[in-house]
Amino acid sequence: MRQTEQILGGIEGLDTAEEQVTVSVPIRERCKDLILTDEVIAELMRRIARDVEKGLGKDTHKEAVIKCFITYVQDLPNGTERGEFLALDLGGTNFRVLLIHLGQNHFDMQSKIYAIPQSIMIGSGEQLFDHIAECLANFMKEHDVYSHKLPLGFTFSFPLQQLGLTKGLLETWTKGFKCSGVVGNDVVQLLKDAIKRRGDIQVSVVALLNDTTGTLINCAFQKTDCRIGLIVGTGCNVCYVEKTENCELFDGDVNAKPDCIVNTEWGAFGSDGSLDIVITEYDREIDENSINAGKQLFEKMISGMYMGELVRLALVRFTKDKLLFGGQGSDFLFKRGNFFTKFVSEIESDKRGSFINCREVLGELGLAHATEQDCANVRYICECVSRRAAHLVSAGIAVLINKMKEPSLTVGVDGSVYRFHPHFHDLMVEKIKQLILPGIKFDLMLSEDGSGRGAALVAAVACREN
Repeated sequence: MRQTEQILGGIEGLDTAEEQVTVSVPIRERCKDLILTDEVIAELMRRIARDVEKGLGKDTHKEAVIKCFITYVQDLPNGTERGEFLALDLGGTNFRVLLIHLGQNHFDMQSKIYAIPQSIMIGSGEQLFDHIAECLANFMKEHDVYSHKLPLGFTFSFPLQQLGLTKGLLETWTKGFKCSGVVGNDVVQLLKDAIKRRGDIQVSVVALLNDTTGTLINCAFQKTDCRIGLIVGTGCNVCYVEKTENCELFDGDVNAKPDCIVNTEWGAFGSDGSLDIVITEYDREIDENSINAGKQLFEKMISGMYMGELVRLALVRFTKDKLLFGGQGSDFLFKRGNFFTKFVSEIESDKRGSFINCREVLGELGLAHATEQDCANVRYICECVSRRAAHLVSAGIAVLINKMKEPSLTVGVDGSVYRFHPHFHDLMVEKIKQLILPGIKFDLMLSEDGSGRGAALVAAVACREN
């Protein structure tokens, strides 16, 4: 109980959605279920803290919702890394190959993005890894390292049970992927098999990680006090530096090195009902129509894959209830997936009292008949959805900051929502400040290409002579 109170820190004085004169009373009333109260945030923090402890525990891990997987990444960059390193970055609808050169006062990086066709995303695992190996070979040809034997860091941003630095079993697919024959198998071995099938390139996979670990390592390369890596993009996940002695599932000598990065996979939080106190009808509909119903509920309330659709569902509901657009919607509005998350950022980028972006978005959706009142209401709905996402993330980050008790630390952050939403950073800073223990200082640092550059840096650290 005492630890929970400590983890909650300074929770008093949380704000609710700011007053906006032009928002209609019925809309404000109906959006109340999208606003998290102080009491609800406090309770969510207790539940997240409890689930993190369960994930770390040997006897409770199996039933834990927040899995807290051991990454076996125990060293952070120290500036002595040298050489040429490859990275593969698979974590969404695009896939990247990178090559970095590290010298004493020299950092050079080249990269290329490759698309992953929908047919491959839901095809066989063999197809997926053959595609990755082909991209890798083409990239190595283009950059004149085709005949080199290079160390490679592999960012694989899906829930993994990591059994070592170069071995990890896929727990479950997320973010629209459903390749057969991969769940329960070692993804490094699947990559090695695909490379071997080609027989034309030589790479040594020296590290397997996900994008949160890459983000943490990437930021630690620049700021040595970075202790948390957060992604708020297509998906949402976080990793942090834990004391090795607290990692009960650590397979090896826990006394050899004091720290170990833990990949929480907190996107799964709530699948046991822990989020029922905040789940809305829109969240339920998103979940029911997803390819992984009942899973990744926390992620579905936060990430860019779902944020636009959450707003669309609220707009549809309020239009049908004649609270928006005079009750007249459009075929575009009523079709699933048509309100992109980038629309939320664009609408919230309008200056106060101006609805230029909002009108443009509504025009694209066949809602040119929207009044100024409608625009104000639409903006408010966007704000409620994005603010809720920022506050949910902040509650989780505050739990980890309070758990680590470092006097000062940096949180490395990457992902399209954090990067492109005009207010997400500020919302997080404000909320985290209110939720952490007194006297702790923190910074949120935008990670420049954590999942790619971070993977190469993890490979560099793995090859370093300590």
